[in-house]
Amino acid sequence: MDSATTDRATAPARRLPLAGVRVLDYAQYVAGPLATMLLADLGADVVKVEGPGGDAWRHYEPHAPGQSSYFYSLNRNKRSVMLDLKTAEGRAASDRLIATADAVVHNLPTARVVSFGLDRDNVRRLNPRAVCVSISAFGSQGPDSGRLGYDLIAQALSGLLMADVRVGDEVPRRSGGIPMADLTTGLLAAISVLAGLHQRASDEAPGIEVSLLGAALTTQVQRFVRLERSEADQVPAQPLTRADIEAMARATAAGEEMEPYYRCYETADGYVALACLNVSQRRHVLEVLGLDDPWVENPQAAPANPAERFRRVATHQQFVAAFRQRTTAEWIMLLGSRNIPVGEVRQLSQLFDDEQVQTNGLVQCVHQPGVGPVRLLGNLFMIDGVATPAERHAPGLGEHTREVLDSLPAIHIIEGGRASCR
Repeated sequence: MDSATTDRATAPARRLPLAGVRVLDYAQYVAGPLATMLLADLGADVVKVEGPGGDAWRHYEPHAPGQSSYFYSLNRNKRSVMLDLKTAEGRAASDRLIATADAVVHNLPTARVVSFGLDRDNVRRLNPRAVCVSISAFGSQGPDSGRLGYDLIAQALSGLLMADVRVGDEVPRRSGGIPMADLTTGLLAAISVLAGLHQRASDEAPGIEVSLLGAALTTQVQRFVRLERSEADQVPAQPLTRADIEAMARATAAGEEMEPYYRCYETADGYVALACLNVSQRRHVLEVLGLDDPWVENPQAAPANPAERFRRVATHQQFVAAFRQRTTAEWIMLLGSRNIPVGEVRQLSQLFDDEQVQTNGLVQCVHQPGVGPVRLLGNLFMIDGVATPAERHAPGLGEHTREVLDSLPAIHIIEGGRASCR
């Protein structure tokens, strides 16, 4: 067993929900590897199948050949098998793997999927009980089905890049540099595997597809609503222009300067986030600050006139001035005692040593061969009070090829074109 340690006491061994389930991960980059890592944390035996060059994420900002923190972050707790699926030998070995799998996850283009034998028909022929989850950029149907795309393109085409435009932006940008479409797709793919495993209990294992486009729209689900009550509501949107960016940025800024209850504030020694979503919480904040707000019932409403707008902006500025009078710790104590949601604004690097994060197993230390200890995201699933740490480090390319392939049974084709292990 590969070495991995956690920042808290090791829990007693227990059978995890997906123990005994084998998942083949033919994906690379972010979405697919995230999905299969989550399944590994739930107990699945995840076998990462890589070509001779390995997952491209091994080579993104590498600190040594084939070693990247980006790769570590999404591939701990897996085994790696190196196969060249462009060769008959590699295809044959892949077929043997599929015949023993419970689920197959990939993010390959349609043409390559077929040539590599990962299409749903071939997977079903080899193993009718294997759930097949495919991740595409824009979906396998429609005019963009064959189009190449990554997270940034999905965010662009879905409108997500316009969700956080700011005054001064010359072009749209990805908020915080975070691959929201990729990460959301990974969650959808993991859900798909679990749904497929459930369905096969009473039926043939399904083939399920998710896309970066669909995931990017999912992150905007509360905004992606249009009430088509009149012809005006159905006027097609026009292509984006620089004027549109500037107008949306001004509108965002104008709305924020009137909303004092759901935003961040500078304190005497740092910053806090205030998040009041109901009237009771908003009234409590006003009491603590000694302020009055006639619009406390609906602070998101558009101002009726310029005078109202001026007064609401002034109220926000009173909040700004008040929060600067106390330290972050004082505000957290004062507001927290009134059950008002408030939190210190931190940098990500602070979370490695945070007691709450450590206590819930959300950070762990994995010993990466040739590198040493690596601290990264822990198991997100608390099962019976325990978040079981990873048993394996992120694998070296092909580290487990012989171990896995030597354990596979031979397969032969039976009547009807189906494969059988023996």
